[in-house]
Order: sequence, then structure tokens, then C-alpha cells
Amino acid sequence: MKIKFRYTIAILVTLGIFQVTHAQKKDENIGTEVVNVVRPYTPTVSDAFKVKETPVIEDDENMQKEVIEYNIFSFPVASTFTPAKGKAAGVERPKREKLFNNYALLGIGNYGTINAELFATENLNRNEYIGGMLRHLSSQGGIDDIVLDDQYYNTGIDLTYGNRQQGYSWNADLGYQNQTYNWYGLPVDYVTFTEDAVKGIDETQTYHTLNIAGDISMKESVFEGASLQFKRFWDAFDSAENRFILNPSFDVSVMSEKIKLDVIADYVSTTFNKGYLTEEGQDYSYFNFGAKPSIIFQRDDLSVNLGAALFYSIGDTNGESDSNFYIYPQVQASYKVVGDLMVAYAGAEGELRQNSYEQFVMENPFVSPTFGIAPTDQQYDVYVGLKGKLASNVAYNVRGSYMNEDNRAFFVNNILSSAFTPSQFEGYEYGNSFNVVYNKLTTISFFGELKADFSKTVRAGINGTYYSYDTDLQEAWNLPEIKIGATLDVDITKKWYAGANLFFVGERKDIIRILDATPEGSNEVITLDSFFDINANVGYNYNERLSGFLRLNNIASQDYQRWVNYPVQSFQFMLGASYKFNF
Repeated sequence: MKIKFRYTIAILVTLGIFQVTHAQKKDENIGTEVVNVVRPYTPTVSDAFKVKETPVIEDDENMQKEVIEYNIFSFPVASTFTPAKGKAAGVERPKREKLFNNYALLGIGNYGTINAELFATENLNRNEYIGGMLRHLSSQGGIDDIVLDDQYYNTGIDLTYGNRQQGYSWNADLGYQNQTYNWYGLPVDYVTFTEDAVKGIDETQTYHTLNIAGDISMKESVFEGASLQFKRFWDAFDSAENRFILNPSFDVSVMSEKIKLDVIADYVSTTFNKGYLTEEGQDYSYFNFGAKPSIIFQRDDLSVNLGAALFYSIGDTNGESDSNFYIYPQVQASYKVVGDLMVAYAGAEGELRQNSYEQFVMENPFVSPTFGIAPTDQQYDVYVGLKGKLASNVAYNVRGSYMNEDNRAFFVNNILSSAFTPSQFEGYEYGNSFNVVYNKLTTISFFGELKADFSKTVRAGINGTYYSYDTDLQEAWNLPEIKIGATLDVDITKKWYAGANLFFVGERKDIIRILDATPEGSNEVITLDSFFDINANVGYNYNERLSGFLRLNNIASQDYQRWVNYPVQSFQFMLGASYKFNF
């Protein structure tokens, strides 16, 4: 086998050498050849065919996926790792403001003005508390060219007791107020008063108010709460008034809608010991019972309150009874046009407003205790408006209104008899007091307001209202056509603060009536000039308890008349301090 293998290799090598030799001996000249190109080369790309994403499975049977079960075999592992205690990031906490339950205030100014206040409250336990407040404001007068005394006093004290429970809370209040004013507005420009006549006039009037009130509020109950008030009001001329007001409220939700019912029972009884320039007294009493049902619908940006007010009034004037039934609309609606940036609102509201001697005195303390008492029938007040924000820190509100009232109360100057004798007349019967008359009144008004928070330390606001009146009276007595107000509050530093306010009141109409020898007497409609009043204040917080203040009123020293023949004090200042404390 070995011999044959060797022979085979030798033969293969010999043949290879012979082939190489024969190739080298060939003619190395291969000649030439002409190649003709029929057309230029144009490459093409064949169409691509998309491969199917899901291949066709031709298996007759698919393999079933096997279910795999996982089990965890746990066993405790000893660990000696102890995590380090973490530290909270450093945050500067603002100093918590200390709150005080009580304060005392005392201020003294020109015209012999004194303002004093004392407020105190104390928690008896977790649920009960008591409180009280004493207020005093007085001035010794001193208005230029006034021949009668123009001083005034206003002192009041209020006590309260409250109880807060888990399901309800209630409180009771007891208060007394004493006020002294003088009818100093003699019509000296129309009648000559001798020195003896002036000395014989007793121009002082004193008012007393005793108030007993209470209210209760419930949680998670159909009965929402109620308020109760009894008020006794009397003066130095044996005039007296009793008023009783009860206001329960009910609230229930039905089918995601809220239904409310407000009930009002308002009784007033007023007695005047005599009439104006007569000795005949007057007695008035009214009992108004009303119900105000309403239902509130809220759908996305739309909110509608549909309701009505029903009143039954029983009146008695000097023994003559009169009863009436009233129905009023109580509808309000609002729609968010652009979120909180623009909210449109509208409504139609009416009510029966109970008037009283005490309310008229609060508005005009120079009324005579001789006028009539009657409720005002506000038939409707239809209004539309737009409110919202011009920017994140600027809010606006514009509104137009059309209101119709019957038995609207007007203040008008009382008659003066030229044949007076000081010993015969009362201190209010010299044309220096005001009567109350009633008549129809239609009012069209336009209101606009802007409020801005320029920063956390600067706040300002301005508002104005224009009125147009229509009445059966000769004029809408003592009602202005324009009212404008503006405010500014500034926190200068953490210690110093300041503020200012301005109000403007347009012209008003009143009448001077003098009974003389002629049958019709002498009547003259007068126009009270418009006026503006600028007030300012500045304060300094000495510490968290003690603060000082300076108040400036009527800075422009406007010698205006709020009521006919009643000029006000000119420039006024008051310097004072307040102190907060806890027992």
C-alpha cells in the first residue's frame, strides 16, 4: 500500500510540471478585437415586494402555551444595617402672629371730641364664651355761626354669651345705647331770631335703645337656624317704639337641587306723644308676615336662584286698620362667560321693608318725633351687571338697575311758624327738624366699581353711582344724583401704615316753608350744594400690643351741609392709641 501511494504522488507532480511548461511556450500575442456598444447602460431597480408581517402558519395544530407557576421561597436574613436619622431641610418659618382677645382704644381731638372703646371676650370652657363691648363718641361742638348748642354724645354697651356644640351653636346678646343730639339747624337766613328767642329754645333730644337678641344655627339639619330680636326705643318726648323680629330658615336638598325657605315675622308699634305744632298724639302698628321660598339650580357655569316673596301685612294707624297681601319676585342668575374673568349676572327682586322710628333716627338724628310710620313697598328692582377681573389683582363690577317703590320715605324740612313764642313751641318746632313723607319713586341707577391690590402692601378702590328719579312729589327730597367714593390703604413698613378715603355727594333738593300772614305761606325750594370729604389716617405699631394713630377728617375744610341748615364741623383731627391684651 505504501508503494502504490508513492507512485501516485510522483505521477501527479510530473503532470503538473508538463502543463506549466506547455503554457509558457504559447504565443503571448492575443491580438485585438473591436467591441460595438449598441446603447448606453441604463440601470433599473426592480419592484420591491413587502414582506408580510404575519406569516401564514400552515400547521394544523398550534402549540398550547404551557402555564408556568412561580413560587417564592422566603426565609429571614439577619441584617445589622441601621439607617441614619434624616434631617429636615432648613426652612425659615415666619414668626407666628400672636392673637389677643381684648383691646382698649382712646382718642382725643379738636372740637372736644373723645372716642373710647373697650372690647373683651373670654372662653369659659371649650364650648362657652362671654364678651362685652363699650363704645363712646362725643363732641363738644363749636361749629362757626351756630347760635344753638351743637354738641352730641353716643354711648353704647353690649354683652354676649355664646355656646358652641358639635351639632349646633347659639348665642344671646344684650345691649343698651344712649344718644344725645341737638336741633341746632335754625333757618337764620330766612327768619330773624332774637337773643331772647334763642335762649328760650330747648334744642336737646335724647334717644335710648334697649336691644335683646339671640340666634341659633344648626349643622346637617333641615332647620338651618333662626334669629330673634326685640328692640325697645324711646326718647325725651315720651315717644316709644317696640319692635319684634323673628327669622327662621330652612334648607333641604332634593335631587341634587337646593331648596330654601326663609320666614320673617316683623312687628313694630310706635307711639308719638304729640304732633308737629299740635297736641294730638299718633299711634302706629304693623305686623308683616312673609315667606321666601327658593330653589337653586347650578349647571356648569350657570347658577340660577328662582324664588318669590309673599307678605301679608296688617296695619293700624290711629285706630284704623288696613290689611294687604303682596307678592314679589326673588330671582337671581349668574353665568361665567370667561371663568372668573367675566361673570354676567341679572335679577329681579322685591320686598316689603318695615320702617321704624329707630331706623330713621340712625339715618337722620334731626327728625322730629311727630311723623308717620309705614312700610315701603319695593315692588321690583330689575338689574343686570358684569363683574370679574381685568387682571389677577384688579376686580371690576358694573351694574344697571331699574327700581319701582311705593310708600318710599323722604326726609323734608319741617314748617316754621313766624308767630312763634319760645315758651309755646318745642325745641324741634322752629324749622330746625325734619319730617318723613311717603310717595312713589322710580329710580334708574348705574353703578361702577374698581378694586386693585397693587401689591401685598398697597390696596385701592373706587366706586360711583348715578341716580335718576321720578316721583309724584315736587322733588325727590334730599336724594343726590351722584355718589362717588374712593379708598387707599398702604402698609408703609412693618411698623407704619396709612390710609385715605374720599367721598363725593351731588346736589340735593329741600324746601323751606314758613307760615306767615298769607294763607299759602312762603315756600322756597333750595338746592344743597354738592360736597366732597377727604379723610386720612396714619398709624404706628410700637409692638404687637401697643399702637398709635392719627386721624384727619374733612381735610379740605369743606363747609358743607349734609342736611339743610345743618353745617358740619370743618377740619378735624384725632390723636390716640390702642392696646391689645389677654386676661
